[in-house]
Amino acid sequence: MKRILFAAFLLIALAGQLHADEHDIRFAAVDIYLDSAEPFAAWQFELSDRRGTMKVVGVEQGESAAFERVPYYDREAVRLGEADRIIVADYSLADVEQLPSGRARIATIHLMLSGDDDADFNLQLVTATTYDGEAMDARISLDVRTGSEQ
Repeated sequence: MKRILFAAFLLIALAGQLHADEHDIRFAAVDIYLDSAEPFAAWQFELSDRRGTMKVVGVEQGESAAFERVPYYDREAVRLGEADRIIVADYSLADVEQLPSGRARIATIHLMLSGDDDADFNLQLVTATTYDGEAMDARISLDVRTGSEQ
């Protein structure tokens, strides 16, 4: 009988903890922008959260027709819910006239955020290159769109 009561109390405590944790989960979309004076044909960036509150749940391509497919990233880690940081890259073989320049959205990262604190994102541009493969000066930035709380 004691074991049954102990198991019942344990289940009630765990259910209460799980219910409390559900309220600390929210979703956000992070738009990633690359800004360059000249047309870019390839790029790579890394996104993480210094507080460790993010899990990547999806990745979308940007707005340029020159980069029409979803960029490259570790799809298996995202599928398994293990992506607490992400490296994303893409390239285009389009003619230079079709490549974006200026400020262009290159990807949207969909996140599940946990905890009470806001995420402290760390976004690093690994590389950006011109149509002929030369490294170029570019800046990377992000805009966060918050979604619903669960």
